[in-house]
Amino acid sequence: MNFPFTVSDAVATALENKTPIVALESTIISHGLPRPRNHEAAQEFESILLEAGVTPATIAILDGVPQIGLDAEGVRRIAEEELVKASVRDIPVLAASGASGATTVAATAHLASLAGVRVFATGGLGGVHRGANLTFDESADLSTIAVTPVTVVCAGVKSVLDIAATLERLETLSVPVVGYRTNIFPSFWLTESAHTIDWSVDSAAQVAAIMRSQDALGHGQGIVVANPIPLEQQWDPTEHDRVLLEALAAADEAGMHGKAVTPFLLGYIVNASDGRSLEVNLDLARNNVRLAASIATEWSALQRA
Repeated sequence: MNFPFTVSDAVATALENKTPIVALESTIISHGLPRPRNHEAAQEFESILLEAGVTPATIAILDGVPQIGLDAEGVRRIAEEELVKASVRDIPVLAASGASGATTVAATAHLASLAGVRVFATGGLGGVHRGANLTFDESADLSTIAVTPVTVVCAGVKSVLDIAATLERLETLSVPVVGYRTNIFPSFWLTESAHTIDWSVDSAAQVAAIMRSQDALGHGQGIVVANPIPLEQQWDPTEHDRVLLEALAAADEAGMHGKAVTPFLLGYIVNASDGRSLEVNLDLARNNVRLAASIATEWSALQRA
């Protein structure tokens, strides 16, 4: 049977030599950022990793083939083409039909794990949506991380979601959540939320040690590393709260539901904030990529030792 995905030469070499690799999702590029800033951001995220001596593995499904590590043309395609938002359940459909899709956190983590990539940087984790007690609307990110041994570096979950319910679900799914130099769970654009977490770490080496312990104990879950945006870079909390309420009301009025909700809210928020939320989004993503690079470097050192 042929391999169900392709791995770029750079990623394959890094896997063989056990040098650091960080996976990057493509949905943040195709659906999370406006053009042409999205293409610039995709190139910048990869450049941050390369400058740190880490191999970038941007993941997407192009012409039916899941690809771990994109070339320049692949990066251009995810930024410029109209791609569907692909979660884990969509991968076989896209593969069978020869279609293309941008991978969500769930799909990226799944494909990264299949290839052997253990560290993944994203912006915000998906979670339980507001009102999920009626709609059962919960991101597949959570259930996928529960069975996928990938360390996900994120700025918490987007504040458009139900943060308390998301943390409860992660606990139920036995997914470790550790704060990077904090015991307060971040809320994407804001450094803090109203919710604490049980564990924190002070270094990337500690995260790598947790990964090693988890493997040794036979756990199959991933790890969520909550990395808050620095206080001086966060969005103004007063403006954030006002715009968020407006966006939630607009989504209700438009009858949004399911996977269309988050892109709608993010687009509304960017426009209503005159782009300020976008700049914060980019800052926190860069911050997560840098931390992921450090974790991948420490994990590589453990593997090679």
